[in-house]
Amino acid sequence: MSASEPRFSRIVGTGSALPERCVDNATLCAELAAQGIDTSDDWIVGRTGIRQRYIAAPDVGSSVLGAQAARAAIAAAGLQAQDIDLIIVATSTPDFIFPSTACLVQKELGIVGCPAFDVQAVCSGFVYGLTVADAMIRSGAAQRALVIGAEVFSRILDWTDRGTCVLFGDGAGAVVLSASATPGILAARLHADGRHESILRTAGSVSHGQVIGHPFLTMDGQAVFKLAVSFLDEVARETVAAAGLTVNDIDWLIPHQANVRILQATGRKLGLPAERVVVTVDQHANTSAASVPLALDTAVRDGRVKAGQRIMLQGVGGGFTWGSVLVQF
Repeated sequence: MSASEPRFSRIVGTGSALPERCVDNATLCAELAAQGIDTSDDWIVGRTGIRQRYIAAPDVGSSVLGAQAARAAIAAAGLQAQDIDLIIVATSTPDFIFPSTACLVQKELGIVGCPAFDVQAVCSGFVYGLTVADAMIRSGAAQRALVIGAEVFSRILDWTDRGTCVLFGDGAGAVVLSASATPGILAARLHADGRHESILRTAGSVSHGQVIGHPFLTMDGQAVFKLAVSFLDEVARETVAAAGLTVNDIDWLIPHQANVRILQATGRKLGLPAERVVVTVDQHANTSAASVPLALDTAVRDGRVKAGQRIMLQGVGGGFTWGSVLVQF
């Protein structure tokens, strides 16, 4: 690509990774009942649409899952790890306080020298990371970027709180974004409003060797639902307008996989039929920053997402953060 040519970025490979242990609702309910917590498959499915989730083993962290997803995406792109010159990992559950999970993935992949850093926007993290990578490629700062969403949310759940512990799972998804003379990322819009920070958070930290604050995830489910549906509708319209298109030009909507009710309500508000909304929350539960790339990789590999189609990727999560990226495959 010459310096005078327009410079864009395109997704050229996707990948995902899940822990070995799959826990269906029946198994989870039995484990919770042994602790005196009453719930049922009907209760979980009826309120969330979740039927199973994957739980990482104690020695499997976000970097392990992220590296596995990265290898799959690099292979799908027909590249080698050494072809990557930027690594961005979106995670709220890093292996360490520092170094970044991105640096650990970089080490695992055997890549040396390129920028590697984490993005923390909770469930919007992948959309944030993809937008940053697109900007860096457009500016000429990178040629091929690896953008990963990786989480082990099972580590920050209060397993005595049935209102939250049944909702989340572990996993990772990744894409390779490459410089291109033709647009692939058509438009992106990101937002945050810290006034709503209290409705979804893990308000703990480590200080002088002690955990300060509350170390587990807490959530006001009704408040999150109302904001999520409203913001996802608004930012989708804002993003297609920025691309000079309309909602009707979207072939597939892939929102953050938090709750099937949020997915259905968002599709309805946008006037999109249910069959054009990719749903994987039943298989993976809520995997936070990993949910959008996991769902994207699922839809690519099962043949739903095809070359030439337009895909709306959406994140919404703690912060409160939200955003959309309109992608042409």
